[in-house]
Amino acid sequence: MRVTKAQAQANRAHIVATAAKLFRERGYDGVGVADLMAAAGFTHGGFYKHFPAKADLMAEAATCGFEQSLEKTSALASPEFVRHYLSREHRDAPGDGCIMAALCADAARQPVQVKAAFEAGIEAMLARTGVLGDPSDLQHGKAHRARGIALMAQMIGAIMLSRACPDESPLADEILDACSAALLSRLSSSEDTATAEPSRDG
Repeated sequence: MRVTKAQAQANRAHIVATAAKLFRERGYDGVGVADLMAAAGFTHGGFYKHFPAKADLMAEAATCGFEQSLEKTSALASPEFVRHYLSREHRDAPGDGCIMAALCADAARQPVQVKAAFEAGIEAMLARTGVLGDPSDLQHGKAHRARGIALMAQMIGAIMLSRACPDESPLADEILDACSAALLSRLSSSEDTATAEPSRDG
């Protein structure tokens, strides 16, 4: 039976979504094309009807992973998000979690199209940081962006360090607790400062 164009597009989207999850779970080198296609419910040979090479799927899956993360994120700099991100539940479920914490180290060794997908995704996530301050204010724009980058880097780094420790390691939990406390304290101080500052009109 001939596959319709709509079905082919749906099949491709399913392969990409499956790859996005498996890559987060196992890393780029931990998933072969045959295993990936089997997990998606297709034959190995069907892969090349959709993608010229694995690197092309990796790049598309990265974009998909960032889109999934953005759907779950309203403001990275909210205390609620920090608590969720630096939780044991997030740490222990990489396949359903943040693509940056799961794959940034792998992406650094991949072809340019994968790195470009990460660059675009990171920029999109930075736009969701919600760090206090008006990012359209040219005077404070660079500082606003720098705070967002620092916040994102500390959260991602904490998850990566915690995952690198053995399961049930006390240090793994200590890393999450220390970084969560530090970030929540910093956000609280920023809110206090913003509340105390007089408005420009006053």
